[in-house]
Amino acid sequence: MNRLTNLIVKSSHHNKPILTDVFYKKNKTKKPIVIFCHGYKGYKDWGAWNLATKEFANKDIFFVKFNFSHNGGTVKNPIDFPDLEAFGQNNFITELNDLEDVIDWILNNSEFKNEIDAKNITLIGHSRGGGIVSIKASENNKISKVISWSGVSDYGARFPKGEQLEQWKKAGVSFITNARTKQQMPHYFQFYTSFIENEERLTIKNAVSNLKIPHLIVHGTDDTVVLPSEAKNIHSWNPASKLLLIDQMNHPLGCTQPWKESDMPIHLKAVVKHSVDFILNN
Repeated sequence: MNRLTNLIVKSSHHNKPILTDVFYKKNKTKKPIVIFCHGYKGYKDWGAWNLATKEFANKDIFFVKFNFSHNGGTVKNPIDFPDLEAFGQNNFITELNDLEDVIDWILNNSEFKNEIDAKNITLIGHSRGGGIVSIKASENNKISKVISWSGVSDYGARFPKGEQLEQWKKAGVSFITNARTKQQMPHYFQFYTSFIENEERLTIKNAVSNLKIPHLIVHGTDDTVVLPSEAKNIHSWNPASKLLLIDQMNHPLGCTQPWKESDMPIHLKAVVKHSVDFILNN
């Protein structure tokens, strides 16, 4: 298997690198492409994502995963959050732009042209990334299929309101503690203003309602971070979608960071199997 890791994709909107991994069997057959988007406080090497990536590649899928440019990682340290300033300057539009740049990079890379089926591109997103891939799939006609894992249904509902919003506006920044690293992670107020300025585009309901491609929604019944009701909402907005609720699965699909086992957790294994079947049979 060919494993190309920490490749640098240049952004067409800023000077931050988009660190990207590509896993595939080098056999000169045109393979379905999957591009995976991590979620909030996530990164491409979190938990058991690498084990999942290998499984997709073993099924002769050309698998791409990347760090959003402003996720807080760096080229030297793509795991965790050494660049909190970048983290604070992130927003949904930046993530959509990064994803567009990765799509274009894959399709225009001469090294991959004999290994990819450019007419068969699936986007997969976890958690917040589930919303990003749904929006991108609705606005980019190169996308063939879309899959959300523990995906959110509403970005706007997650912002503070009332006095808390006013305090954020006045201070210009708010902080959230990372339970694992104990870092105080900043969110500058631009995160909110960028959302408001682009609210119609960033309303997941609008995107999902307009999808005309195969759409799989995977969610755990024991998800306490993004409730299963959000998956049901998404499914109701696109009745042609397929909703798969996995009994007792939590938000990170059974994974933890770091993941030291040689096998995926059983829930992630199930999610990968269902996703591979969906990609190859639709």
